[in-house]
Amino acid sequence: MTLATIIFLSIGAFAIIIAALAMFGGSLFDIGDGLFSVEAIAAFFGGFGFSAAAANELFGASIGAFGAAGIGIIVAVPAALLATRFMTRMSEMPTDATPTAADLAGARGVVVTPIPAGGFGEVRVRVGGQPMKLYARASNPIALGAAVVVTQALSETSVLVTEE
Repeated sequence: MTLATIIFLSIGAFAIIIAALAMFGGSLFDIGDGLFSVEAIAAFFGGFGFSAAAANELFGASIGAFGAAGIGIIVAVPAALLATRFMTRMSEMPTDATPTAADLAGARGVVVTPIPAGGFGEVRVRVGGQPMKLYARASNPIALGAAVVVTQALSETSVLVTEE
């Protein structure tokens, strides 16, 4: 392994460290968007360092360190453009709204803790595909395992139910 290869590998490793710090450091390293974002810079230096190291090891005798650096740049530019494109697409990705108490009405579920008359038990319902365990109140006692329908949300964590 030549000195040039070690330098190129160090540049690639530095890019991994930049990406990891940006990922785990939150907005600490946020320097902008587009081609000057941390993601694009890390992709550029990672693509440059690792591809130049590979080129130097494979063709070093015939192209030299500067030729390997040229191949590194040829690989690094598309890598940075792809990273920019991916980050733009992910940041503009639509997501569903967070379920609220209003979304609980009409949900079907099952009693997991019996509901006494005038007291609270517990039910398990699915809202937005996610199982939720909620406190439940009913006008009549409801036994364990009974199928229920939420008629009203009393709060974010408690509901009024009727037996199906």
